[in-house]
Amino acid sequence: MGTVTAEDGTKIFYKDWGTGQPVVFSHGWPLNADAWDNQLRLVAENGYRAIAHDRRGHGRSDQPWNGNHMDTYADDLSRLIESLDLRDAVLVGHSTGGGEVARYIGRHGTGRVAKAVLLGAVPPLMLKTEANPEGLPIEAFDAIRAGVTGDRSQFYWDLADPFYGFNRPGSKGSDGVRRAFWLWSMQVGLKGAYDCIAQFSEQDYTEDLKRIDVPTLIAHGDDDQIVPYVASAQKSAQLVKDSTLKTYSGCPHGLVGDYEQQFNSDLLAFLRG
Repeated sequence: MGTVTAEDGTKIFYKDWGTGQPVVFSHGWPLNADAWDNQLRLVAENGYRAIAHDRRGHGRSDQPWNGNHMDTYADDLSRLIESLDLRDAVLVGHSTGGGEVARYIGRHGTGRVAKAVLLGAVPPLMLKTEANPEGLPIEAFDAIRAGVTGDRSQFYWDLADPFYGFNRPGSKGSDGVRRAFWLWSMQVGLKGAYDCIAQFSEQDYTEDLKRIDVPTLIAHGDDDQIVPYVASAQKSAQLVKDSTLKTYSGCPHGLVGDYEQQFNSDLLAFLRG
């Protein structure tokens, strides 16, 4: 574990396990690198170097007042990749992290990138507009803002259920997963958490996706209650030239249960392919 220093002096925490071709993981909102621990261990045990960072404002990274913008998140990722001199890296992004991966490539290219993985990712655009009728209305994101600025502890606890599909009939749920989700979420600074809502919901990643010129796995559950499948994965697969779309039937947004096992298998196959 260590830190790198962003251009504005913000310290970005990261963990770095194993050796081999680097696989760099970007986490979703409002979590941190710990949400990837199962996948970090998986790839490190299979001959890869597993790296994951806490986005600025999240987890163990600094909590600056300014810079909570997707362009800066992408530049922070670039600073991490360049500081560690990573080459032929595989970039893996979940949810907001998928936007971070897409924006990184849009701003910095694929000179250091061999492949990309977008899992339950927010691109190309989550917000409902005339050109994107499949998206979610602004009122949905205003409700998230209200939850974060109100009783954020209760909001995060409640959010775990749709995040992992625990509110679906027949779901067994898991108090342990709920507690972990709540713990990670409560480590986000309020300003960073609030600012990031606009970044995952209102940023348009269409042009970033068009710039991806490496093999890309796009994986998404079709029962995702957080990032609508029809507004994200289906459209992203049409925009990324060399992409493979994996659709997980009945699966939620967060990695859990059979969904996690399916993705882990697909991730390893994609890395080895």
